[in-house]
Amino acid sequence: MATVKAAILGFGTVGQGIYRIVNERKEQLAARTGAPIEIAAILVRNLERPRPDTPGVLVTDRFEDILAIPDLDVVFEAIVGEEPAGTYLEQAIAAGCHVVTANKVMYAKAGASLEAFARESGTGVGYEATVAGGVPVIKTIQNLNLANSITGIQGILNGTSNFILTKMRKEECSFADALKEAQELGYAEADPTNDVSGFDAFCKLMILSGLAFGEQPDWEHVPMDGIDKLTLDEVIDADRQGLRYRHIADVRRGEDGEILASVGPVLIGPDHPLYGVDGVDNAVAIETAYAGTLTVTGPGAGMYPTASVMVEDAAVLLKQPFRKLVTD
Repeated sequence: MATVKAAILGFGTVGQGIYRIVNERKEQLAARTGAPIEIAAILVRNLERPRPDTPGVLVTDRFEDILAIPDLDVVFEAIVGEEPAGTYLEQAIAAGCHVVTANKVMYAKAGASLEAFARESGTGVGYEATVAGGVPVIKTIQNLNLANSITGIQGILNGTSNFILTKMRKEECSFADALKEAQELGYAEADPTNDVSGFDAFCKLMILSGLAFGEQPDWEHVPMDGIDKLTLDEVIDADRQGLRYRHIADVRRGEDGEILASVGPVLIGPDHPLYGVDGVDNAVAIETAYAGTLTVTGPGAGMYPTASVMVEDAAVLLKQPFRKLVTD
């Protein structure tokens, strides 16, 4: 039985999760894809940095070494930042590899071109992990697109912001104190700007817009507000009225056909599908023409939720009939 060769770009939390899952689920993945998956190489930024042992695996800081691996099938990308991640994926696709990414900022901007290039090259792109971590919102929308019509999407797409708002409401603590705890627990980065400003949720929303409606709104015309301006008094006052602030990313097609989107704190009541979503969970409510509103909820980040959907994406791609088995 032939072996599927894979490489991991980046070996932080998510990259290590991919490595563990591939090795712990060897038999299951072999049954699913028809061949065992082998992690052949790992790309790191600093070779001197301590990291878990990966016996028999090439660890390199040169992407050229990754591309030089004979018969490489899949590249998992778990790098922070738009570049060099986008360039690496383009080069991997050109080399005949399937690619799987969790890079939301890069994919919000370059996802459409990467998918088009992959189709031309006879490979595929997996990007479930770019939105809501372990919540299968991408697959859900892809399935709905087959016979349904999506009219709107509302989502809690950033677990850090949701954790902070939950903490403020339940424990009556300030934004600053809730953020500090989120950082101590590893839910927020040392620089939490992208999370609390709404930019992280914005990028994820742009990916969902492209998938659901085939296009994104003009980025410059999308209102984007974070949660950092909400006061404790506002949160508590809303709670006393039976209402809750949620940081909601919203996109829908207007009556004139224009794509309308917004990101910001919204006051909602118990009848809203996102009302009961607390802590670091993400949730997406998908409004459809024929099935009503469908809501998917689950962990939005973390080693195993994110890594597991990336490995699942790879398994699906390896079973696709368009797979390019032999390159010229």
